[in-house]
Amino acid sequence: MNAPVTRDVWQSVPSLWNAEEDDVLICCQVRHETHDVKSFIFRPRTPGLIRFLPGQFLTLELEIDGETVNRCYTISSSPTRPDTLSITVKRVPGGLVSNWLHDHLTAGMSVRALGPSGEFACALHPAGKYLFLSGGSGITPLMSMSRSFHDLGEDRDVVFVHSARTPADIIFRRDLSLLATNQPGFRTAFVCEGRGSEADWSSPTGYLDLSLLKRIAPDFSEREIFCCGPEPYMAAVRALLAGGGFDMKHYHEESFSFADTSGDQEGEEADRADETGAADAVGFTVEFAKSGRTVVCAPGQKLLDAARAAGLRLPSSCAKGVCGTCKSRLVSGEVDMVHGGGIRQREIDQGLILPCCSTPRSDLVIER
Repeated sequence: MNAPVTRDVWQSVPSLWNAEEDDVLICCQVRHETHDVKSFIFRPRTPGLIRFLPGQFLTLELEIDGETVNRCYTISSSPTRPDTLSITVKRVPGGLVSNWLHDHLTAGMSVRALGPSGEFACALHPAGKYLFLSGGSGITPLMSMSRSFHDLGEDRDVVFVHSARTPADIIFRRDLSLLATNQPGFRTAFVCEGRGSEADWSSPTGYLDLSLLKRIAPDFSEREIFCCGPEPYMAAVRALLAGGGFDMKHYHEESFSFADTSGDQEGEEADRADETGAADAVGFTVEFAKSGRTVVCAPGQKLLDAARAAGLRLPSSCAKGVCGTCKSRLVSGEVDMVHGGGIRQREIDQGLILPCCSTPRSDLVIER
């Protein structure tokens, strides 16, 4: 059981949680959202406030089967309630981290975390009208944005369109209903592939297309659009918006892919390596000590790109130096690293680097 919050905590002015000083968060509650989705609520192990922009993500650093695994999860709670934050995770068949979280993480356990980070935030793109488009668990950053508008009493003009497999798979269905009840300017629409067990489901079934979007939000071309979901969903959204003549300068999307861990990706990258052949014959050699592979990194080329081009599989996600997923130990050599907050200074001092945003200055040996 979690330690109770005492009167002294409420009467004091908590400090801000800083992952650089103490990266431990305590899971204080687990909530079931749907049959395969859970929300995990965290708070600092010493009372503190967690500051973030609605839409940003947190990187969890987990020990699973003796390996350190980093995964990014967008925060689903609102920063207006800064004593805690929550992530919402859908169980993925065969997924290493999502299944571990669902099966093992309980209230009272601690995790290490990095962040919050990210630029997918409506606060960075103020607008008079928004259109939120989400598919599946991609609803989380948009839920954080919507909850923050609600908590601040900002009755924004928001149309929130969420796609799910069935009505039973709609995450935050009751929460969204409450937001729409309390805010006249907040409207929701759900598009489900099928009715599932709800035979009386009266909302649209099938997939979102331009005709349906025009019926839901006739003025969509006047809105700032934020989209999050699986890559096929976002690709379909981009295509329908392009077909509708939407100015894509007002389109923002967020997705994290861990496809690099799949065999298919490995095969695809190996094919690409065959196509490029020995074109990168000039540059620095990079030895990956654990795998025994050595690749050539061309001048100015990122280590992750060189590894991928050679068909080597490395865990990665954002490719921008913000999530920390590709964190690796540099055994020897020097790199230029321009990261976006995905690595702590003390980790850099200990010899860790992010291959996604590092270029070699010499031949390297990396512990991978």
